[in-house]
Amino acid sequence: MNLSGLKPPAGQKRPRKRIGRGMGSGHGKTSTRGHKGQHAGTGFSQKRGFEGGQMPLHRRLPKRGFTNIFKKRFAIVNLGRLDKLDGDSFTVDRLVELGVIHNVGDGVKILGTGDLTRAVTIEAHQFSKSALDKIRKAGGTAQVIGAAAS
Repeated sequence: MNLSGLKPPAGQKRPRKRIGRGMGSGHGKTSTRGHKGQHAGTGFSQKRGFEGGQMPLHRRLPKRGFTNIFKKRFAIVNLGRLDKLDGDSFTVDRLVELGVIHNVGDGVKILGTGDLTRAVTIEAHQFSKSALDKIRKAGGTAQVIGAAAS
């Protein structure tokens, strides 16, 4: 067996419909558009979700919920991840450089998931209560960016 002998299974490949190429093509006269009607004319296009005049699904379903356009989106870093990294001082720029976070968004928030086994200095925009406790317990410091140091 070699590559030149490969063929698709029988019935898998179908010949392309050649529309508008005369009677000999097998799709002559109306070019598979039928007689008259909304779809038969040239330049016909339809809105997405159009259901022939019936109320479309996206308008039949009830609208629910609320999207807060002022919501702040923080890049989240867990303490367990920081413990595995080299170094004893972490800033936002350092975390981006190390590839821990990619998009800072509205800031960096440190969460307390995982254990911290050494003293580190961390600068971030927000800290969870459990993260602050674990950092202090390990002998490290947490510095809040854009607010009074904690």
